[in-house]
Amino acid sequence: MFSGIEFAHAGFFWLLLIVPLTIAWYIWRQQILQGSLSVSAVKGFSIPTKSLMPRLRHLGIVLRSLALVALIIALARPQSSLSWQNTTTEGIDIIIASDISGSMLAEDFQPNRLEAGKNIAIDFIKNRPDDRIGLVIFSGESFTQCPLTIDHDVLINLFKDVKNGMIDDGTAIGMGLATAVNRLKESDAKSKVVILLTDGSNNMGSIPPVTAAEIAKQFNVRVYTVGIGTHGYAPYPVQTPMGIQYQRIPVDVDEGTLTKIANITGGKYFRATDNETLKNIYDQIDKLEKAKIDVTQYHKKTEMFLPFALIALLFLSLEFILKNTLLKGALT
Repeated sequence: MFSGIEFAHAGFFWLLLIVPLTIAWYIWRQQILQGSLSVSAVKGFSIPTKSLMPRLRHLGIVLRSLALVALIIALARPQSSLSWQNTTTEGIDIIIASDISGSMLAEDFQPNRLEAGKNIAIDFIKNRPDDRIGLVIFSGESFTQCPLTIDHDVLINLFKDVKNGMIDDGTAIGMGLATAVNRLKESDAKSKVVILLTDGSNNMGSIPPVTAAEIAKQFNVRVYTVGIGTHGYAPYPVQTPMGIQYQRIPVDVDEGTLTKIANITGGKYFRATDNETLKNIYDQIDKLEKAKIDVTQYHKKTEMFLPFALIALLFLSLEFILKNTLLKGALT
């Protein structure tokens, strides 16, 4: 009956001791009131007809005892705790800053670096339903594709729309990071994170990457940098009159700068050389951030005292009605 139910004031159950004491007092009182009568013979006494009334004379104490039990249970405040709600007290705000420059079309990842980065990042987003996440994209300049939001369906749809050519080509790592930090600077989240993914070195923009990292540090933003691209050369599709031809272009990840950005902000640098290692990097970031914030669990409770209070009222009402109608004079 009480499976999945908790009691806010369980101390009231000590009042249940009143019930047996009340019954004991009632029995003692009945014995005193009945007394005894001694006769020499029963001849001349009429044999009483069988009646249900004498048997029901104790119904009053039964109903009162049941009402008392129900009332004590109501006072103990039963609460349903069958459902749980997982929440974070302050949450984690995350901005994914993704390079969409032309070199991201290289096919050392499947189907290419840009699409692989999008697909794996979307899986990362789906695994963090409690966090606010936003998206910044950059190449020769940067802009916010999606501000911080808990509506991940909207974020994912906007992420899927990202493609090369949305902005001028180039690699403005400093601008991309600065835009991401700007989206986080007013956040009151306990943990503020940027995941910066690029396959090149900074060659555009007015803000140097290290300067952007210092700004991030001032706002307590931690940056995880990800260099994407195999070692050596990567196949790159080029449109020609004969159709798409592939050229081998050198991989130009500035690991030194990306490592410095991560170190300045208390983050970590990763190198992704294929789809699997990129997925593993997002998995590692997922675990690192879950370890950095306390997750609080709350019971989603529903008060259940009212049914017991109504049951107590029902028993008392039933006793009153019977005492003044069908069993008038019989109940004690």
